[in-house]
Amino acid sequence: MTSTAMRGDAWPAVTQRGLPPGPRSAPIVQALHLWLRPIAFVEECRRRYGEAFTLRVPGFAAEVHFSDPEAIREIFTADAEDLRAGEANVIIEPLLGAHSLLLLDGPRHLRQRRLLLPPFHGERMQAYGETMRDITDREIASWPIGRSFPIRRAMQRITLDVILRTVFGVDDGPLLATVRARIERLLGVGTNPTILLPSLRRDLGPLSPWGRLVRARREVHDILAAEIARRRAPGAPARDDVLSLLVAARDENGSPMPDDDLRDQMMTLLFAGHETTATALAWAFYRILQRPDVLAAIRAEHRRVVGGGPFRAEHVARLEYLDATVKEALRLDPIIPDVGRRLVRPMPIGGWELPAGVIAAPSIHLTHRRPDRWPEPELFRPDRFLGARPGPYDFLPFGGGVRRCLGMAFALYEMKVVLARVLSRVELRVVPGYRARPVRRNVTLAPSRGMPVEAAARVV
Repeated sequence: MTSTAMRGDAWPAVTQRGLPPGPRSAPIVQALHLWLRPIAFVEECRRRYGEAFTLRVPGFAAEVHFSDPEAIREIFTADAEDLRAGEANVIIEPLLGAHSLLLLDGPRHLRQRRLLLPPFHGERMQAYGETMRDITDREIASWPIGRSFPIRRAMQRITLDVILRTVFGVDDGPLLATVRARIERLLGVGTNPTILLPSLRRDLGPLSPWGRLVRARREVHDILAAEIARRRAPGAPARDDVLSLLVAARDENGSPMPDDDLRDQMMTLLFAGHETTATALAWAFYRILQRPDVLAAIRAEHRRVVGGGPFRAEHVARLEYLDATVKEALRLDPIIPDVGRRLVRPMPIGGWELPAGVIAAPSIHLTHRRPDRWPEPELFRPDRFLGARPGPYDFLPFGGGVRRCLGMAFALYEMKVVLARVLSRVELRVVPGYRARPVRRNVTLAPSRGMPVEAAARVV
């Protein structure tokens, strides 16, 4: 049997022991490839080594990447005690904190997830929708006409303000400006890929990358601690933002979430729910603006559903073609190219008997480009998703299993609100000659140069 994954309902009875083949270059060289050409590198590995291959990066366990849906099913459905996502996510601890939901495993992860889940589902989406609409309209009004600007940066302003209002409950005023400035400063240093390597995490003063991160993180932690204390104070007014709901939440034993845990969950919601959505929107604009037929179909659906009246949150569920377009954009350009699970014990996955300690990494990007699951996978075709529900091991932009992204519904809803408002109110075009190249921002992949666009006209 070769490293190429077998198809069907079961793997062969005999599995290969050890790690699948992979590049023989030094780990630091592999790390440079993953930083500088992350998509091209894994695609080369897939062509050379098959559907399972091993990568090594300094300071971390070997990663075995899989792109066969059957292998991914094995990973996502395995006992969480055997395959630990929190231990595989240790690379993002400096930014989010050790108590982040993304770094927890076992009962503690499930307990925190139960506390965090309610604010992001059900009728709350429509309440958030009006805030998303208003913030988007205000951002559109600030765009220059006839002059290029990076749309990813514009989307970041939108998604950050949405998070600050819905999750942190911060309204207009000095506090909003202060929080926004501190978070933007942390984001500016936190997306530097050099902080991913443990050997480079040295505080050499306020001008060093790690030193800037430490100081910017402390500023954000201080303001979060003050807000948490304000919400916990006796007689504090009742509020319906996510932070206030989590301050009031109690687990099955009637205990509140500790302050350190709450702070790190807020950091997680902030970065996972703001940076990633802004980047996903930038990629979506890149795909849509190159396809006049797709743009025309989105606008025709908008006219049919919304008519001549105001855009309301309840319209979002009826924008089916827009929903398909968002999903197709996430298929072609997933923001996070892979997810990981650390093996606690030796176990068979994808036809390989893997040793304990390695990371089993479903490759989202490679799985989304499989021609046997996605005919003509390089083409942007939103109609793939009309009336179709792809399997959870074929389409996984938000991960899968019990670790699927908590904010998936929130992110999809926000993307549709923002795209609906922008595409119905502004004539945009990609700057002539621009070709997007994926660049790494910490663990996410964003379009190069922020995806520059020009606005030709605004519709009031």
